[in-house]
Amino acid sequence: MKKILLSLIAFLPMLALSAHPLTTSDKEETAPTAVTTTPDGENPLSAAATEMSRPPRQKNKFLPTRHRIDREINKIKFAYKGEVMLGMTASYGTLSSDDTDFMLILDNLNADGTIATIRPFVGYFYSDNHCLGFRFGYNHVSGNIDNARLDFGEINDINGDIPYIDLTSNNYSFGIFHRSYAGLDPKGRFGLFAELELAVVTGKTDFAYDSGDERHRYKSDNVQVKLAFNPGVAVYLYPNVCATLSFGLGGLQYTNVSMKDPVTGVKIGSRKASKMKFKLNIAAINIGMTVHLWNKKKE
Repeated sequence: MKKILLSLIAFLPMLALSAHPLTTSDKEETAPTAVTTTPDGENPLSAAATEMSRPPRQKNKFLPTRHRIDREINKIKFAYKGEVMLGMTASYGTLSSDDTDFMLILDNLNADGTIATIRPFVGYFYSDNHCLGFRFGYNHVSGNIDNARLDFGEINDINGDIPYIDLTSNNYSFGIFHRSYAGLDPKGRFGLFAELELAVVTGKTDFAYDSGDERHRYKSDNVQVKLAFNPGVAVYLYPNVCATLSFGLGGLQYTNVSMKDPVTGVKIGSRKASKMKFKLNIAAINIGMTVHLWNKKKE
């Protein structure tokens, strides 16, 4: 009897706890977890589990594997990061009436002309084979024609006299350029480069010609903005001295010419022109020399 009473006393607290109603906190703790479903009614957790249980996709052995092609353009270092390049390009050409082989339709010709260009520059190699720099330039053009007669032959019946013409032009240019080199030999002595230049050219031109017994003379102010592409070749003559040969292949160009009276200085006319052309310019073939400071090749 005593054992039965002790069992009832131990069982009463458990019976009271089970009969006690749940509080708000108890309900929150025992509330079922909300399940988010996708718009199509699928449980994302089950979808993720299904995706993980799937075997990995097998690559098609019949399709070729794509790999990025490394052309190894920068593998051979022609110039090193941190070098400073000092250089200059120049060109000079003349044309005279002695070159009659190219002027068969002109008789009694007395003409000559000169084109000279000099452009010093400085550049810094911000990375191997890549240079950013500044260039200053001077260009001189002069020429005149005197006592020339144009004759296309008796059959064509076209002939006439060319009056005296004289032209002198002096221009200055300021620009920035970017040059990229590519070595051709393992020692890095021979290389090619591609240069892109943005320049502003300004200067003056004197033009004179005869009309009857009177000579007319005019002056003009020239402004030109151009984006030019100048590739070339380079070779090291010494460890720090490099010879270059560059070619002008054209680009984008805008020109503004204002003509003035030489006496009064009053503007009497203007001309604006823009063009885009890519072809070899014989007048833009330049021979240059560069000096590379801080020879990184010896380090």
